[in-house]
Amino acid sequence: MHPEDFQRNHAPGRILHHPNGYWTFTPHPLPPDIGWTVELVTALSKADRTVGELSGLATMLPNPNLLIQPLIRREAVLSSRIEGTQASISDLYAFEAVQLTLFEFPEDVKEVQNYVLALQYGLERLSSLPVSLRLMRELHARLLQGVRGEQWTPGEFRRSQNWIGAPGSTIQTATYVPPPVDEMNQALGELEKFIHQRDNIPPLIRLALVHYQFEAIHPFLDGNGRIGRLLNSLLLHDWGLLSQPVLYLSAYFEANRQAYYDHLLAVSQKGAWHDWLIYFLLAVQTQANDSIERIQRLQSLRDKYREQFQQARSTARLLQVIDWLFTQPIFNISQLSEMLSVSYSVAQRYVLQLEKAGIIQEVTGQARNRVYRADEILSVVAREK
Repeated sequence: MHPEDFQRNHAPGRILHHPNGYWTFTPHPLPPDIGWTVELVTALSKADRTVGELSGLATMLPNPNLLIQPLIRREAVLSSRIEGTQASISDLYAFEAVQLTLFEFPEDVKEVQNYVLALQYGLERLSSLPVSLRLMRELHARLLQGVRGEQWTPGEFRRSQNWIGAPGSTIQTATYVPPPVDEMNQALGELEKFIHQRDNIPPLIRLALVHYQFEAIHPFLDGNGRIGRLLNSLLLHDWGLLSQPVLYLSAYFEANRQAYYDHLLAVSQKGAWHDWLIYFLLAVQTQANDSIERIQRLQSLRDKYREQFQQARSTARLLQVIDWLFTQPIFNISQLSEMLSVSYSVAQRYVLQLEKAGIIQEVTGQARNRVYRADEILSVVAREK
């Protein structure tokens, strides 16, 4: 890291020369002075309005969990993709469905599944533990369990120096070197206080500040980007901005990845808070609109399927299967049998009815260990825009 890249009069932190011969950056405690402009106020107003519309829509959903689960998996795939994974949403669903050798999965699909498990855990944990340093560690332990990076002390804040840079870079050639351990611990304590502080800063602005600060502190040896984006989702829910956890920002960050990195670095180097806040608020507005459209399409698809089978006087159990498809659009008969607590042959009968109606199709072409897929549901969840 080169100290001359940081404008000492504007950078929101301290440039320190470590005794071992490298430079580090320690961000000042939040909040910074926010230069309110017409552009920023307008961006905040648009983002607030769209989040309010999304929250209202989520309140009216008859069974929110059916539509929350697809959004969680989409977030897991795209947040992990920012860190270089290749697994798709279909890969993730198939892995969750079978985890057998009859499918060839990308090596990193387990990392994506861990993101789902960590996010689900965090949402459930909020009922007993607020967003805190303890929760961050718990999320990190689940994120890295049994996958690449598990050697980097899962569930523990780092006890050594890390850095950010191009592959093969050293601490001397790194683009950014976060605070040394002692200063990191102090900065984390200040961040936790800010998360729970009562002030007049608008919540979406607070969220953008927290996200930058966490990434600048970089408290883990691996997984910082994913944990930081997990915290966005948890805080949106924990602060009461949404009635249901239906807003996830990683799709925007992944689609505008270089700008995401550039804005974060520009805050550290020259205090470019205004540009970062505009970028972040546009991410919120864009993804809130995306969630609204995606939820409406999924809900319409559910209504169409249910109406189709209600007219045919199908059993309530079959309608239950249709709802389950929205949480597990790739599955096998054994899974369905277990979910319904019925025999394999009864579950098979339901599958045949759905297959005949064109809602699902078999995708292995095998006589045994057959796997089924609901393509219309998957297309809504996986579509890029």
